[in-house]
Amino acid sequence: MVYHDLPAGASSFSRTVVTIGNFDGVHLGHRAILARVIHRARELDAQAVAVTFEPHPLKVLRPEMNLPLLTTPEQKIGLLTAAGLDAVVVLPFTREFAGLPAREFVQRYFLERLRVREVVVGHDYCFGRGREGNIDLLKEMGEKHGFTVQVVWAVEADNAVVSSSLIRALLRLGKVEEAATLLGRPYGVEGRVVHGKGRGGKLLGVPTANIRPVNELLPATGIYAVRVRRGGETLSGAANIGTCPTFENGEFSLEVHLLDFNGDLYAENLGVQFVARLREERRFASIEALAAQIHADIAAARKVLAAG
Repeated sequence: MVYHDLPAGASSFSRTVVTIGNFDGVHLGHRAILARVIHRARELDAQAVAVTFEPHPLKVLRPEMNLPLLTTPEQKIGLLTAAGLDAVVVLPFTREFAGLPAREFVQRYFLERLRVREVVVGHDYCFGRGREGNIDLLKEMGEKHGFTVQVVWAVEADNAVVSSSLIRALLRLGKVEEAATLLGRPYGVEGRVVHGKGRGGKLLGVPTANIRPVNELLPATGIYAVRVRRGGETLSGAANIGTCPTFENGEFSLEVHLLDFNGDLYAENLGVQFVARLREERRFASIEALAAQIHADIAAARKVLAAG
């Protein structure tokens, strides 16, 4: 079940194990917390619940940061529900909500509306007005009101602490394989196929789908081996992120060539998973040289995807 807000009044919950956070990316660190929530809920005969926020708090409190999120709200909810939770609660985040004292938040949401039996949080989680709520406050209130608190420590992968900020940094460098290690899956974006310049098929002999992504963050410019979700099927492909510098006045775009595919994709919604970066984007001396390189890129993408 997905709940958009939890108004005061009759509760849908009777006994819960709850975690709370932004969960952008739903990476390995988040998934360790979710696994603990589900395990403890089964032990306590309770419902496993994740509480998150929309929009992301920093979008409200510090909009000047222009923080690019790893997941859309729909993707995040999908990943959270796929983890095996019984419920996901999405609380509307406003400046007024941000001013709610931590103790009042626990009283209103954890106790009155969620009937919490145990809270599971990451080791550095803070909440409430001015981030005044912390693990010590949760434990203090738990002793008073009859719930316990479990802390999940940081998860490491490849000798790095898994975090959304590190994953963003890796993607900005085009290091999609390293990002996938921290996410536990390839990074993916979704978007609708729109009309492009039509150069791929006409000039280069390689038709491409020009995708307008709904996600806020694309990996660095370059050529990638990708897997593309189209409805219920997954197809292999090669993608270009950038401005196609061989052509003058190129607009920034995400273009995907599907291997061994013939058909019209216009106006379809596709999901693109970035498996490996093959090379940086660069200018070529002629269209013929570019075409030759594109065919080499396609061969390289086939090899990478066949191995994976």
